[in-house]
Amino acid sequence: MSDPIKVGVHAADFTLKDQHGKVLKLSDLKGKRVVLSFHPLAFTRVCTYQMQDLEAHKGDFDGLNAVALGMSVDTHPSKHAWAKEIGVKETLLLSDFWPHGAVANAYGIFREVEGFSERATILIDPEGVARWVKVYPIPERPDINEIIREVEKI
Repeated sequence: MSDPIKVGVHAADFTLKDQHGKVLKLSDLKGKRVVLSFHPLAFTRVCTYQMQDLEAHKGDFDGLNAVALGMSVDTHPSKHAWAKEIGVKETLLLSDFWPHGAVANAYGIFREVEGFSERATILIDPEGVARWVKVYPIPERPDINEIIREVEKI
């Protein structure tokens, strides 16, 4: 793993499929605050809680002109099945599957040895600049209230 993206750096644009197979481009979200919530792998306990937290607080994000995106190296069909299983209906879960982990790598949080991303949250301002970056220990669930407080600041 290289160093995570630095605060103040323009976030690399990307194009990924969500759990429904729909293509999303980061640059299409210009004008909104964006929460990139990287998780190692679908169908795991902490990752499940992490995505359910985003879903449970979608209204908070909407009120802050923010979009929360769950991101991992899982395929979009896998993300679709997982979202259904865990009750995530509105939060987009993006597949950084191919090229494998390219977005996580571009943001400096891809774990080469394991083949998945760090557990990390990267907040991007409406102009596309990284404003807050936090990498968590893999077994740690991100604090959704801390994330919301940080979104409020940008």
